[in-house]
Amino acid sequence: MKIKSGITVVFFFLCAAVSFLLPAVNAFSASYLSFQTEDEANTIEIFKSASPSVVYVTNNAYRRTGIYSLNVQEIPQGTGTGFIWNDSGLIVTNAHVIQGADRVTITLQDQSHWEAELIGIAPDKDLALLKINAPQELLQSLPLGDSNQLEVGRKVIAIGNPFGLDTTLTVGVVSALGREINSMTKRTIKEVIQTDAAINPGNSGGPLLNSMGQLVGVNTQIVSPSGAYAGIGFAIPVNTVKKIIPQLEKYGVEVRPVIGVDLSLTDNWARQRGIQGVPLYRVYENMPASDAGMIGLQRNKNGEIFLGDVIIEINGKEIINQDDLLNEIEQYQPGESVKIITRRNQQNLEFDVVLASPGSD
Repeated sequence: MKIKSGITVVFFFLCAAVSFLLPAVNAFSASYLSFQTEDEANTIEIFKSASPSVVYVTNNAYRRTGIYSLNVQEIPQGTGTGFIWNDSGLIVTNAHVIQGADRVTITLQDQSHWEAELIGIAPDKDLALLKINAPQELLQSLPLGDSNQLEVGRKVIAIGNPFGLDTTLTVGVVSALGREINSMTKRTIKEVIQTDAAINPGNSGGPLLNSMGQLVGVNTQIVSPSGAYAGIGFAIPVNTVKKIIPQLEKYGVEVRPVIGVDLSLTDNWARQRGIQGVPLYRVYENMPASDAGMIGLQRNKNGEIFLGDVIIEINGKEIINQDDLLNEIEQYQPGESVKIITRRNQQNLEFDVVLASPGSD
């Protein structure tokens, strides 16, 4: 009897202890399961804040249903990503995302579909500006950051639509800065951001964000033997985007100052002849280069053609090819003066050239 009574007492105390501890255990379990690190909380907050600004871009083309048919059907050519630039309905994406499109459709986060108008395109920078007529309450833009403030190792977040999977988030770091990649026109895009945040086909045109949720780049290319993510992605820096988008909105194209020369003599032509620099085919009258005294190809009294000026330096920057020339000129504004050094008749000549606006007479 004493043994049974002892067991009963122990059992009673165990039940009481469990009843007393159970709420604490449940509270601890709930707290543990809902626990977030500071970094996780930051990522979640950025995604919630930024994802309404990210859009799905569908590139559609019209094709005949058969060789002898006059019937036309709309065929999706591809998909990509874009983001809302402002509440007037402007959408930024990559130029290559909409290449060859007869119609572009934008899908917002609420799954509404809007036909887009092409406002402007800058193939040299792989950027395009679209516009949709959606209500302002659906048009949430992203805060703009400063890509010059980025450092290797800083956290970055990409949001896009890889392989058609909408609103997908990936996280990584800035792997390198100051990279150079070729655009769809083979022009060099400079100061490109390299990241290991997973970027796959379909991510093109989507935003790259910093840990404050600010736009710091536009995802554009990957390096991969297979065509899928391999740890190296590239984004056009937001400081380039901030410069180009207002030009596209106002003029429809990228605007750069001019010096008034004809560059029909290609880099390949110059290389084949051992010419270092950019030879001028023609210098237009009443334009900056002509006013400064520069000349293009010349013909002597015997009808023989010989080189005029070959540009080899602009403001101390060596000019090797036309890409160098155009990239350097883009750094300045119309009205600014640049010092151009050319090679003519085996002599170096120096010219002070005042840059003109496009369309100047």
